[in-house]
Amino acid sequence: PAPLAAPHLEIDPESVRATLAALGLDAAAAPVAFCPGAEYGPAKRWPAAHFAELARRLAEADFPVWLIGSAKDAPLGVEIEQLSSGACRNLCGRTDLAQAIDLLSSARLVVSNDSGLMHVAAALRRPLVALYGSSSPSYTPPLSQRARILNLGLECSPCFKRECPLGHFKCLNDLSPAMVLAAAKEALS
Repeated sequence: PAPLAAPHLEIDPESVRATLAALGLDAAAAPVAFCPGAEYGPAKRWPAAHFAELARRLAEADFPVWLIGSAKDAPLGVEIEQLSSGACRNLCGRTDLAQAIDLLSSARLVVSNDSGLMHVAAALRRPLVALYGSSSPSYTPPLSQRARILNLGLECSPCFKRECPLGHFKCLNDLSPAMVLAAAKEALS
């Protein structure tokens, strides 16, 4: 039923400080947080090279970028960090869920695939750019007025598949870093 109630998470400032200190992060950083994972599969994951390009562009504008995700996302985080030439800090697999929530609460902006952490960012009321490929924001939207949803609305999407049945992943591959950067700038203004 619509409208759906927007979830809200309360944050303990002391917990946030402890998490930042435990990870050696600057409390004043106000990073852009990327959530590059998606448990469902590759058809919900924006390409690592695209995340890396976006990280480079944000770093050029003096925005620190943190990658946040589970231990399963750690290899993806390493790949993005390497492709970005170190323009981001990989924290994937270095936190538990409570610490990931603390980190997201510190972000000035979150860029995320359609994932659990996207919904956490929405509940934290952080400015959010939500990326959709094989899934649909009609079914699993971020419940936040501060979210900008990006999807290409291709004829073949949403297909709701884990892998692209056509083998091209155009729904995410063609969602360019420039398009996401424009939405990010809009969200940051």
